[in-house]
Amino acid sequence: MTTAPTTEVHPAPDGPLVVACLRIGDLRPTVDPLDGTVTRDRLGVGLSPADAAALEHALRLAEAWSGRVVAVCVGPESVEPVLRDVAALGATVMRVPLGDEGDGHRYVGELAEDEHGLARTLVAALAPFGAPDVVLCGDRSVDRGTGALPAYLAHELGAAQALGLVVLGPVTDSAGRQALLAERRLDAGWRERLNVPLPAVCSVEGAGVRLRRASLAGALAAEGEPVPVARSLAVVAAPGPGSFHAGAPQPFRPRTRVLPAPHDDDPRLRLLTLTGALVAHEPPTVVEPADAAEAADVLLAFLARHGYLDDTRVTIPERAATEDDAP
Repeated sequence: MTTAPTTEVHPAPDGPLVVACLRIGDLRPTVDPLDGTVTRDRLGVGLSPADAAALEHALRLAEAWSGRVVAVCVGPESVEPVLRDVAALGATVMRVPLGDEGDGHRYVGELAEDEHGLARTLVAALAPFGAPDVVLCGDRSVDRGTGALPAYLAHELGAAQALGLVVLGPVTDSAGRQALLAERRLDAGWRERLNVPLPAVCSVEGAGVRLRRASLAGALAAEGEPVPVARSLAVVAAPGPGSFHAGAPQPFRPRTRVLPAPHDDDPRLRLLTLTGALVAHEPPTVVEPADAAEAADVLLAFLARHGYLDDTRVTIPERAATEDDAP
């Protein structure tokens, strides 16, 4: 496979800029039921319903405002066929190289990171196009589903944000300026209607719209065309949790405690002493009525009495369990 050259993109002289930040990944990953290992196939990559809805909304807004659409994606070379399909719809596409084909689209690494660094990387990649008027994202991806990226993008761009939308359309405010009219779901079947000023970052649900089909001329023109790659862009890292270990899940095991050795010579009595069968056990404690803070204090006091926590770090509540009580 040939590598696409770096393409310098210059902003158009007029027309609003609508950006679709797409998350392209394996739509049907295989998950091992025993250890949770995620296996991805590069032949199964595509747009999730939420990302497809975000792209369709971007195309509709650009048509209504006589603007232009830029679709940007972060990923390895296996996402380029999907980006060519996006280009066939009339959007300008660009790929930010991050990760490789052997790391599962950085799935394991992203589980221990937030998306602040990814947002700053995308904002830096969009700099050659100019300041975007609207940035559209899917409300959640098929792999992680956190939905945090749009909020980070709004923070980096200093834009308004409206997340989890089901309806989005262009309007003109009382001052004659372009704006967005959006709706999102509420509990009990209610809807919330929002007037969103520009610039704005919006995330949409994968419902209510269907991504259009590309024309034959557009598909033929995009076939075989190289996808522009922002190779001069360095990945901006955000402060994360540091090093992490990804492995098979293990059950929780409490910290080992040192117990005195039994003094009996009879093996049966020694076993009964070690197991605590000869010791009077503490009856359960019922803390009622109690709020969450009081219940937590009682639990911490119990753990401190039995050596699981340091006594100096635990504040014993006024109404705590007695020595004969246990939670």
